[in-house]
Amino acid sequence: MKNYPTGRAIGGLARAEALTKKERKKIAKRAANARWAVVPQAICGSTDRPIRIGNIELQCYVLEGGTRVLSQAGFLEALGRHRKANVRREGGDEPLPPILQGKAINPFITKEIADKSRPIKFRTPSGVLASGYRADLLPSVCEIYLSARDAGVLPDNQQHVAKQAEILIRGLAHVGIIALVDEATGYQEIRAKDALAKVLEAFIAKELQPWVQTFPADYYRELFRLRGLNFPTESVRRPQYFGTLTNDIVYKRLAPGVLEELKRVTPKNDAGHRRHKFFQRLTDNIGYPKLREHLGAVVAVMKLSESYHDFLKRLDQHYPRYGTQLALPLDYEQASDDGHGL
Repeated sequence: MKNYPTGRAIGGLARAEALTKKERKKIAKRAANARWAVVPQAICGSTDRPIRIGNIELQCYVLEGGTRVLSQAGFLEALGRHRKANVRREGGDEPLPPILQGKAINPFITKEIADKSRPIKFRTPSGVLASGYRADLLPSVCEIYLSARDAGVLPDNQQHVAKQAEILIRGLAHVGIIALVDEATGYQEIRAKDALAKVLEAFIAKELQPWVQTFPADYYRELFRLRGLNFPTESVRRPQYFGTLTNDIVYKRLAPGVLEELKRVTPKNDAGHRRHKFFQRLTDNIGYPKLREHLGAVVAVMKLSESYHDFLKRLDQHYPRYGTQLALPLDYEQASDDGHGL
């Protein structure tokens, strides 16, 4: 006999059938957003700077707390599997990733590797939703396929994965010895400073850029609202401390060291005011577009927030400051913040 809905399920089915395609899409989108509501934020990483091993490219990120991840698509493609390979469940409740599916390699998969193989959902530094695997899973997967090949149990249709695994293991060994030498000699500190210099060179322009309207009116309108102030419609004057707030909301979250460098190259006059706007010192190919992108995200977060504290909590979660740890969820007394200064 067929199973027909009963009780409340009948009403739910009727409601689903009565919905338009647009309404169903809206509900599905809302459900998807709920699933992604609390995900870790990547504090470092970019699709422009992947790990390169031969002709293999792996997009990598570092999440809050120091977890290193590789993008799911790159992880699969590096081992010769399609980036949209299907996931199926192997006995337990947790699905194994596509790259660990197959009877031939099952005997070589330990519980530790299986536990470590769960996909990690996160947000990239630019706020894009993504999925990946722990970086230290990659050599483990490579060893599984090489062990299965050495045991003579790997089928012909998976031999190409073992070949890719061998290439990766050799490449990772090369990268590993370089990292060990850098750590032993102290070069990693010099390398880190050089990397920061390259970031600043990409963001900070050597020549002053012309002034253009950059901060949208919504930014200040929402900032006034969140600080409990009336937005002036006939004046452009803003509280002086808004500059300090903007440094925290915007420039501290663009890239490591950007705010300090902007302060250095934008001196103050005798009255103590900056001679130029910080955004005039950003490069037009990287720094300025990144600023506009960040401002758009900030305004969106502002509009979703009910108070300044709520806004900062959301901002710290999705766009944390560079070089600082996330604050603990301590109690906050809204009444003690009158919104009229720091």
